Amino acid sequence: MFLNPEIAGLSIAAILFAALVIDAVFGEFGALFRVIPHPVAAIGGLVGWFDRRLNREQRSDSARRARGAVVVVLMVGLAAAIGWGLTDLARMFPHGWIIELTTIALLVAQRSLFDHVRAVARALDRDGLEGARVAVARIVGRDPRDLDAHGVARASIESLAENFADGVVAPVFWYLLLGLPGLLVYKTVNTMDSMIGYRTPRHGAFGMVAARLDDVLNYVPARIAAVMIVVASLFVPRGRPMSALRVMARDGGKHRSPNAGWPEAAMAGGIGVALAGPRSYDGAVEDEPWVGGEFSAQIGSADIRRALYLFVVACLFEAVIVALLATMLLR
Repeated sequence: MFLNPEIAGLSIAAILFAALVIDAVFGEFGALFRVIPHPVAAIGGLVGWFDRRLNREQRSDSARRARGAVVVVLMVGLAAAIGWGLTDLARMFPHGWIIELTTIALLVAQRSLFDHVRAVARALDRDGLEGARVAVARIVGRDPRDLDAHGVARASIESLAENFADGVVAPVFWYLLLGLPGLLVYKTVNTMDSMIGYRTPRHGAFGMVAARLDDVLNYVPARIAAVMIVVASLFVPRGRPMSALRVMARDGGKHRSPNAGWPEAAMAGGIGVALAGPRSYDGAVEDEPWVGGEFSAQIGSADIRRALYLFVVACLFEAVIVALLATMLLR
């Protein structure tokens, strides 16, 4: 059978391609997860419980670091065990591939990312600055209250580029490499980083191990994502592939994150906008360098839509690579 999980290699690429198509068409299955928690929400709930119980302000930084490391070990072990369990379960039934396909489709974020970023563009056009701030707050970790309309647009494009790497490319990468255990471990670490991986007084120590592990797991996928954006810019109207390549090579390492700057720089060059720059986190202003500083930072909803176009083409490019892999393994 074409999608039999027992067919090594072929099953991985074929199931993955089907999952990418399902996610692109149907997204997050919102109606279902109004009844039961989404897997990522369940992971986040457990991380939040550990944070409340173990991350006490009166403890020393070393104690909080140690407790955070224990949480990482427990969460990674649990994710790996669930991944192995689901893999074994899938191989017990003739149509067990459905378990793998569903799990992947739920943990890849193409459609949901597109919808959330498009909502920012629509809010800028229809609801004004306040509505756009509400929309962008759903996808960024910074305080949106100090953002003007240009800042909202930049923040949404930055989030789109960064999350293409860690919400689309990285899950595919780790599933291809290590199957469901790799995918679930990656999503667990990435969720921990998004919740406790900030350099703030509360989470700087407790979330340090989670943040560093997320950096390691995203190192290769982030650079793959950047290259995909460069290639995709060849196929979009007014795309700038040479600028994407130049800005990626020059500015990719300027970001405070060792990984996020690469897809952001490729996106900035690909559509010809300036991203990053000074920003506010938890009330503190961080004077960060511009990415694509030769371009204008005065951007708006039209630029968000151009970034979305580039994102869609990059997702299609990734799907084509997976489909080619499935075809090669079929021979």
